[in-house]
Amino acid sequence: MEKIKIKIIQDAPEKDLIQLYKESGWWDPSTDTDKKILKNIVKNSALFAGAFDGKRMVGMGRALSDQASDAYIQDIYVLKSHRGKGTGRKIIKVLIDVLKKKGVDWIGLIAEPGTLKFYEHLGFEPLKGHLPLKYKEF
Repeated sequence: MEKIKIKIIQDAPEKDLIQLYKESGWWDPSTDTDKKILKNIVKNSALFAGAFDGKRMVGMGRALSDQASDAYIQDIYVLKSHRGKGTGRKIIKVLIDVLKKKGVDWIGLIAEPGTLKFYEHLGFEPLKGHLPLKYKEF
């Protein structure tokens, strides 16, 4: 296995992207909608970081942002076969570094249950006094 390289990308290998979304549980194979979304998810994110083992994308993360003040990091995922080597941490650090260079000074994320310690080690903390909300029609 080669050393994993993190790159900010505008396009991703479709089969690798599908594999990441399937393994993460974010893919619904019963609909064509997910495939249409994946065609644009990389290029339409403010930043999309891919973790590559050679030419194969084995991890990802993205940021949604105005690239001036605020950003939200989401969809951090590393294939199970490539975990435990700091890849997820490197993806987040690259996203944060690029966002900071662009002048972004507020970066948030919504962590899945059980991941708080992982994100705390990267400098995140619970946003006291605030509650994440989701529009109920979706």
